[in-house]
Amino acid sequence: MTAAGTDLTLRHPVERFTLDNGLRVVLAPDRSVPVVAVSVFYDVGMRNEPEGRTGFAHLFEHLMFQGSAHVPKMEHARLVQAAGGTFNGSTHQDYTNYFEALPAEALERALFLEADRMAAPAITEENLRNQIDVVKEEIRVNVLNRPYGAFPWLQLPQVAFDSFANTHDGYGSFVDLESSTVDDATDFFHKYYAPGNAVLCLGGDLDVAETEKLVRRWFGPVPAREVPPTAQTGEPWPTSVRSAVVEDRQAPAPAVALGWRVPDPVADFDAYLGSVLLAELLSEGDASRLERRLIHDDRIAIAQSSYVGLFGDPFDVRDATLLTTQVHHPAAVPVERVTAAVHEEIARVATDGVDADELRRVQARTEAQLLRQADSVLGRTLAFAAAELIHGRAELAGELAARLAAVTPDQVRTAARGLDPGTVAMLELRPAGGSR
Repeated sequence: MTAAGTDLTLRHPVERFTLDNGLRVVLAPDRSVPVVAVSVFYDVGMRNEPEGRTGFAHLFEHLMFQGSAHVPKMEHARLVQAAGGTFNGSTHQDYTNYFEALPAEALERALFLEADRMAAPAITEENLRNQIDVVKEEIRVNVLNRPYGAFPWLQLPQVAFDSFANTHDGYGSFVDLESSTVDDATDFFHKYYAPGNAVLCLGGDLDVAETEKLVRRWFGPVPAREVPPTAQTGEPWPTSVRSAVVEDRQAPAPAVALGWRVPDPVADFDAYLGSVLLAELLSEGDASRLERRLIHDDRIAIAQSSYVGLFGDPFDVRDATLLTTQVHHPAAVPVERVTAAVHEEIARVATDGVDADELRRVQARTEAQLLRQADSVLGRTLAFAAAELIHGRAELAGELAARLAAVTPDQVRTAARGLDPGTVAMLELRPAGGSR
């Protein structure tokens, strides 16, 4: 299996250099398509927010699209789209990113735009107020007025963890958002948006020497600033069961989420890979353990899923994180019956292990997903950037499929043994006013 996995390594060349202001630059040239991707990953996410400023990382992502020193409001979007490109940004637990995909001849345009807002975004009272309103509306639509809107990604961490970094609502409270000031935003920018706190990753149709000249031309003049230390988000492992109950006025049926701590995604990567494949084995596809048990055999669930990481990508997070199993079930089915079945299926893997053929099917599906992502220049560039920021090695993104293929049945069995019923974090969701 290891030999087969070696063939899955993506052998795209990776070049890197660092500017005098501390900006780390990764180039991943691919001359086969006339497209380039430009991404800037800042080492600041929801877990970096100070108390009293929940939601600030996401709010600041919005502010970064409101213009900069030489780019009027809305001009960033117009210039990218006029070149035939697309753009976006996103906020995660451990980073915030901004990216464009454009025809190769528009590379310098994208570099100018990203460098200009790295140097001087338009942080004004008007921009801050209107973006606070935008974020509040986003929260209303995506969380407050949507069934299961906060379940479990915003609610389970409050049960599973202890530190403010890991437990607070990264979308933000209205009180914290509304009390934010221009000074707060300016301080946040100076602290976390320093060039030395970022990775610039470029992929696609690049001439390495010419691209380096362009990067130095546009990003070199951005002033260096002090770089904050990496946030310490690891926590001691739990020693007992933790549980909570929430009510949801919008939810049509009850649900339960079970979360277990998993090995450090960076420092204990091989053990972590066992947990990633265990989640896939438990829930992905009609032949998965929990799909068969809960949906087809016992018929006690409406839907189930298991995953590692709260944002859907297990490979772009630092410690601490969870393997989560969430199950939506009929109101007539007691939650205790659901959780007992989940624990039994995990115990079966922990005791009996996993057949090599079953594991190979799970690995093949996971590898295919990674390789499909790498097919696009933008997908590959974003993966390289995340790997450089989180793991210090962009090349890891190209090795993931091979590393997963090399995971053994024993590693998955060990991962299952780590999902102890005695240390689970359990969040029960009940429809408001409904029967249990």
